Amino acid sequence: MTEFLIAFAAFLILHSIPAIAPIRQALMDTIGRRAYFVAYSAVSLLVLGWLIHATLYLDYVPLWDPAPWQAWATIVAAPVGIFLVLAGLFSVNPLSLSIRSGCRRASIVAITRHPVLWGFLIWAMAHLVPNGDLGGVLLFGGLALFCIAGFFIGEKRSRRRLGEDWNRIAAGTSIVPFGAIVDGRARLSVDAPLASAFILTAVLTYWLLAGGHPLLFVADPLALALPGS
Repeated sequence: MTEFLIAFAAFLILHSIPAIAPIRQALMDTIGRRAYFVAYSAVSLLVLGWLIHATLYLDYVPLWDPAPWQAWATIVAAPVGIFLVLAGLFSVNPLSLSIRSGCRRASIVAITRHPVLWGFLIWAMAHLVPNGDLGGVLLFGGLALFCIAGFFIGEKRSRRRLGEDWNRIAAGTSIVPFGAIVDGRARLSVDAPLASAFILTAVLTYWLLAGGHPLLFVADPLALALPGS
């Protein structure tokens, strides 16, 4: 439990940096915006991997019984989360997290103005379903709550940063995925970042299901979804 708590604390501290404007701006001024986001994303993935591995060594305390359909929930939903994270990071989005700067909104922003947060939330919830033990709930439930809090923090920060321009830039977008498209305030389109995210998600998902996931995290999603095969 000690390593898990230390890893979770490191994760929370690391993800508090973007909310501290002077520190964030100082890092961007030193190494550049794109380098900052690339380095930040890489370190975030490493810390997340550490947190997941720390969870594997917690005492197993079951909370609900496993079933094959739970693994299918992860297999279907987790790639959606990965796609949103990648599309959000690759795309120009002045309203939320992105490694690219600019005021022009990319295609993903018509779907939701917080694709990275939605992606991590969907990914976390998809993994919570089949991990019905105390460690899984602490890890994936905690990450899901962190993402939900991120919506409120992200909205407040972007409104403060953009000032009077926020209403103009946010027009034709929504927090809820596809909300602006359903309302007729935006149109669905495909640009290069969206297409690249789709292709990379497909490749990554294939690799994870073909052996990458059990290699990294022990659990084999397909073996859980297809017991006895």
